Amino acid sequence: MRPSNLKISVDSEAAPYAADFAGRLLDPERPAPPGVTAPAGSAAARRFGIYRNNVTVSLIEALAAVFPATLRITGPEFFRAMARFHIRATPPTSPLLFEYGRDFPAFIEQYPHARSMPWLADVARIERAWLDAYHAADEAVLAPESLACAAPEALATSRFVAHPATRLLASDYPAFSIFSANRGDAPVGRIETKEPEWTLLTRPHLGVEVRKVSPDAAKMIASLMDGVPLGRAADDTLAAFPSFDLSAAIAGFIEAGAFRGFSAYGAHDET
Repeated sequence: MRPSNLKISVDSEAAPYAADFAGRLLDPERPAPPGVTAPAGSAAARRFGIYRNNVTVSLIEALAAVFPATLRITGPEFFRAMARFHIRATPPTSPLLFEYGRDFPAFIEQYPHARSMPWLADVARIERAWLDAYHAADEAVLAPESLACAAPEALATSRFVAHPATRLLASDYPAFSIFSANRGDAPVGRIETKEPEWTLLTRPHLGVEVRKVSPDAAKMIASLMDGVPLGRAADDTLAAFPSFDLSAAIAGFIEAGAFRGFSAYGAHDET
């Protein structure tokens, strides 16, 4: 049999035991599973406890690697306690550690001890989006000359295709500013703004780029990502923001690498 045809099957009789084992592994209130033994009988529970602690610590460290700004904001002790509760509530479902933590921002939003930091969950969402953008598929970004070659009447009815790495996040808080201030090791000064912020994440080259975008540009980008034709997206944005600068917005999202292409249609093809 060729390796590509190999499949891993789970013994249906072993599955309940495996699920029970995993549940006990992440719950310190539960005893070691039946059948767990050690050379010195009574040491089995202690050894299982050591294994349980190692697994939990590994998962906490995985979350800390994905959410370094969140860690810096809260401090290690607070972060580890919060992460430990999250691990118990939402154990991993994938063997890939970088996949773990997708539910962490939502958990932070509901975590009672983080209520004094209502913006923390949105900062964590930016961090999770950063990792997803980093691991997104490689695609060439839309080149400015591609738009220059399109007829104006066709361009107005064109639908744009977002780059696989593009992420657009809205926050009722200055999440981008807080994220940016805490992502590195430099001292954090006072963040003056209290306004809501939109964050655009792209990967036009090798690295992920994170930038704040204005509300009007964000509305335009969001519409295009939803498949709204360029002309209609521009009209809707102008209706909401009369001072919207369409040329600047297009130049901005092209420079950012937010899209990988567009499909030009005639006016009769627009729906």
